[in-house]
Amino acid sequence: MADEETLRVYEAQAEDYATEFTRGDDPHLERFLDMLPVGARVLDLGCGPGKAAARMQARGVQVAAWDASPEFVAWAQGTYGVAAEVAEFTALRSVAEYDGIYANFSLLHAPKADMPGHLARIAKALVTAGRFHIGMKTGIGEKRDALGRFYAYYEDAELTDLLEAAGLTVDYRKTGAEAGLDGTVAPWIILQAIKHD
Repeated sequence: MADEETLRVYEAQAEDYATEFTRGDDPHLERFLDMLPVGARVLDLGCGPGKAAARMQARGVQVAAWDASPEFVAWAQGTYGVAAEVAEFTALRSVAEYDGIYANFSLLHAPKADMPGHLARIAKALVTAGRFHIGMKTGIGEKRDALGRFYAYYEDAELTDLLEAAGLTVDYRKTGAEAGLDGTVAPWIILQAIKHD
């Protein structure tokens, strides 16, 4: 179940988020797309306002875009022409349907206790040698930010181990830090992985 307080923050600040955090090109997204086959099927899991999904479409990818926030889904549809739909992480029940799944700073709103199940469903939904992208904030434990959004924090080794346990081998990692919607500078990590047998 999506965290209601987090969804209320995004409902109230959807436009601010969409305009502040959708500028410029994303080299991590481009690398993810470069690794996919021509005409790949991709799920943007937690698509936010839809900029990444629109870029995928422009690159010839068949995109399914999901977000738990109706406001973000409306933005993705109206601003970018993305056929986004309202859906939570637990709605993923596919088997070997996607060549790639892109979860860029979305699963960080899921409780840590739920992460193994989410990753297992993601791995199951990927074809063999399918690609997974995940962006998370780094740190320890769980807490709410100054706006009230729920976050689960991970260190590199912890997240890598969870991916390996789900059958996903990391072959790309980047770290950095930047200010979020609450104005606080926070460290982050991006991992990309391939599904192995």
